Amino acid sequence: MTVSFRPEQATVTACFSVYAAAEPGVMPRVLEVFAKRGLVPSNWYSAVVGTRDEELQIDIQVRRLAPRQQDLIAEALRRVVGVDAVLTAEKRAALSA
Repeated sequence: MTVSFRPEQATVTACFSVYAAAEPGVMPRVLEVFAKRGLVPSNWYSAVVGTRDEELQIDIQVRRLAPRQQDLIAEALRRVVGVDAVLTAEKRAALSA
């Protein structure tokens, strides 16, 4: 049996990589961007990085975001105090039968 993948049958997950100063208030401010929109990230990973532990890298995934909503969230994240850069991507997974 051959199963073919069709894009309209995919679950899209929005991925955000946030690079910021390693300060205590950054993570709650980043999470607030999602909370204000009634969203709970499906995955959250954060790590303190840099030669002197001065940077914070946060990788966030949210399922089923519309492309426009992803763009608005990325822009809001870029305005968060302490955030230096935000990168975005999407990953698609086939829906289970």
